[in-house]
Amino acid sequence: MDAVTASRFDLEAEVRDLAARRDIADAAARYMRGLDRLDPELQRSAFHDDAVIDCGLMQGDADEFVAFSQGFLADMNATHHLLGQSRIAVEGERASGEWYFQAWHSAPSPDGGMRDLFISGRYLDEYACRQGEWRIVRRVLVTDWVKDDPGTLDFFAANPGAPRGGRRGADPSQT
Repeated sequence: MDAVTASRFDLEAEVRDLAARRDIADAAARYMRGLDRLDPELQRSAFHDDAVIDCGLMQGDADEFVAFSQGFLADMNATHHLLGQSRIAVEGERASGEWYFQAWHSAPSPDGGMRDLFISGRYLDEYACRQGEWRIVRRVLVTDWVKDDPGTLDFFAANPGAPRGGRRGADPSQT
């Protein structure tokens, strides 16, 4: 590396930026895991106290949103939320980002059966680092597509010994 390139590269700033992105990604992962495991404390830990969330079905603060989403998902048989690509821009103690997501919901159908509800979209987020903690301060959930199909548990019926995801402390990762 020549002297000009070395003088322009700020290793400390790069490490701070990478650490911020790591911590923001961890907040996003806590949020998703909290949804699927029906763990309201874990989901809530992704947000600062003054966060505002708009998911389309409701708008409110972090506590209202966590109560809403936990109640909504509790009516499902199971869920699986997956994060995709992201773009995060860090500017000091603030950041903005966009995360793609896909979410599968095993939901009861009106006829007493099951349905597979797939929702894909993006989280448009703003983050803040307060007292060393990066968390979400604003989130807008944008829905890009939805697919609703009949569902089945045939795989689990045919493979009763297969490890299966659980909720409320019953997941293999929690036991």
